[in-house]
Order: sequence, then structure tokens, then C-alpha cells
Amino acid sequence: MITYPYAKLNLGLFVTGKRPDGYHNIETVFIPLPTLCDILEIVPTPRQSENIRFTHSGLPMECDEGENLCIKAYELMSQRGELPKVVIHLHKQIPIGAGLGGGSADGAFTLSMLNTMASRPLSATDLHSIALNLGSDCPFFLMDIPCFATGRGEMLEPLSLNLKGLYVVVVNPGISISTGYAYSQVKPQTAPFDLRRIVTTPMEQWRNQVSNDFEKIVFLQHPEVERIKNDLYALGAIYAIMSGSGSTVFGLFDSKPDIKGLFSNMFAQVYPI
Repeated sequence: MITYPYAKLNLGLFVTGKRPDGYHNIETVFIPLPTLCDILEIVPTPRQSENIRFTHSGLPMECDEGENLCIKAYELMSQRGELPKVVIHLHKQIPIGAGLGGGSADGAFTLSMLNTMASRPLSATDLHSIALNLGSDCPFFLMDIPCFATGRGEMLEPLSLNLKGLYVVVVNPGISISTGYAYSQVKPQTAPFDLRRIVTTPMEQWRNQVSNDFEKIVFLQHPEVERIKNDLYALGAIYAIMSGSGSTVFGLFDSKPDIKGLFSNMFAQVYPI
């Protein structure tokens, strides 16, 4: 079985409070970007000795086995019911530690695939609960539609948001941002705007309202990330913002831009939405 775990983009991100459990409450709009994806294959192999064997290719993966969300997904699912022994192969194409949710997507897609192989498949509610144990934004990748997210990012409200026909330029400078550090530096406050309402307004109005609380922190430490955002606007972006806790920045365009000669030595690609 082969699937294609896709990246996500954040249209705005407000950190609204610190929770008793140590996490933070946020408000954000998640949108899926299926044209930027990993390739995930899971094959039942009953004759192997171990329950799970994991291999990977593509972009380098530096996390150890205990941090691998595909392996964690198998372990969590196996606690709920019998699973076959499997080989999992992940071809990594989404930049890692970049604010694009690639690891979360891989974990969530692994859950979904394993659920089809389980002796007793779980309900959507139970699958959502396990996904949250993997990561705060993992439940989104079980939805596959734009969503307004609150809580840790797991409380999801589907949005009617049509961005078809637009192009997105995704630029990652290769700077890994620690999500924990970013949250430790941000000052939670009430969201200044209702993202659900703003994203229904003309996109030209988003620039001064649909913001990301992590930008000030990351831009201060890494001015080159802010320069990417400015360069995207100079290129003609209708709207540009850093995704998640960074360091990826993306810009939305109404026609396909030419980025040749720009963003050298960086991951920089143009995708249709």
C-alpha cells in the first residue's frame, strides 16, 4: 500500500495562552498542500522476525527511532488491536523541521494505513485520539481539507476556503527551528483578529491582519528568513507568511512566478494549489 503524506501551510498563527498541561493554545488556519508530499509504503511481511522494519530514502532523516512518528504510530496502534508485521518505507521530500508538518503527516498517514490492516479497525474518533498522542497537528492530516484549528491544534473546524488556481512558492532556508524554543519565547495573548472571518475576505487584505506570532522571534534570530518574506512580496506575492514555527516561508500568487536565480542554496519550489 502506498500513500502520499502531504505538507500543510499555516494561514496565520496566534498563540493565545499557556495550558496547565504545558502546551499552548493556538488559533490558526491549516491548509493542505498535496503537491508537496512524501511517499509512504507499508507492506505486510508475516515472515520477518520483528514486528516492524523501517527504511527511508530521499532527504536525510536525523531523528532516532524513538522520535520516528511512523514507528510510534505502529506502537500506538498495536496497543489497540492486532496488527500484521510490516515493512515501512518512507521517501522523504518535505523539508524536515521546517514548519510544514511533514513528520506529523507521515505519522498520521501511517495510522490511517495501519487501521485498514488492523484486525479490529478503529473509529474515526479513536483514530483522532491516537493521532493527538503523536503530535498536536497530526489530527489535521486525517481531515484533508482546510480547517480552523484551536486548542493545541487538534480542535478542527472545516472551512470553505477555495484557493484553487493560485500558485504557492515554498522557500526553506535550511534553518531548523526548535518548536519548544519558539514557544518558550512567545508571549501569549488574545487573538487580535478572527482568522475564520479574515480568510473569507479578499486576499489583498490579509497582509496586515493574517500574521504569525512566531515571526518576530525567528526574524530576530535569523534575519534571512524575513528577507525571504520580503523577496516574495517583491516578486509579486499577494500574501506571504512564515509557516508554523518556521523556518519555511511561503507566498501565494495569482499566476505562476519565475523564481530562477532567486533563493540560491535553499529549498525553493513553485506548486499549484
